[in-house]
Amino acid sequence: MKEDAYKTIDQPSDEALFKEKGSKFFGYAFPVLSEEDVKDCLEVIRKKHHAARHFCYAYQIGIEDVYYRVNDDGEPNNSAGLPIYGQIQSFEVTNILIVSVRYFGGTKLGVGGLISAYKTSAKLALEASNILEKTINVQFQLIFGYDRLNKVMRIVKENNISITTQTLELDCRYGISVRKNDAESIFQIFKKLYKVEIQVVE
Repeated sequence: MKEDAYKTIDQPSDEALFKEKGSKFFGYAFPVLSEEDVKDCLEVIRKKHHAARHFCYAYQIGIEDVYYRVNDDGEPNNSAGLPIYGQIQSFEVTNILIVSVRYFGGTKLGVGGLISAYKTSAKLALEASNILEKTINVQFQLIFGYDRLNKVMRIVKENNISITTQTLELDCRYGISVRKNDAESIFQIFKKLYKVEIQVVE
């Protein structure tokens, strides 16, 4: 995978069920972009499984600056959250929350058994997800007169640049989105263009 691309999911996974010695583990993957999203997803799952004993999870948010958290929710330390997070790393996905809901079946699994069960539950949830590759993009704004429109549009088409916004008033203002790896070369092309101004949008 290129350094300006990342993998994520854009919709919740199907429910994945794993059984071990009577215990049931329901695995779910959700796309998340903030801790608020994480709270909302956990609330939905807690309502759905109100009789369950443990809601263990791990999530990772961010693309270049990554933030993650794990939660064992009452299971022995590091027996649930970390094995779930290990699968997030193994599948190389981000902006994702994986929750594994456990119903105790009467037989203790021991720490090793729990690690294996939560890892498998997370793996099944990821396998039930539609994983996509997305690119890290840089946003620019172009400002130019109508006499430059054809010239600008030719460059846009030749380089497969996506236009995100356009305002046509006294002058033309286009928002464009460019893959990070191509951003510098595209910036230079427009910078050299007569009577076209290009700015980075923060």
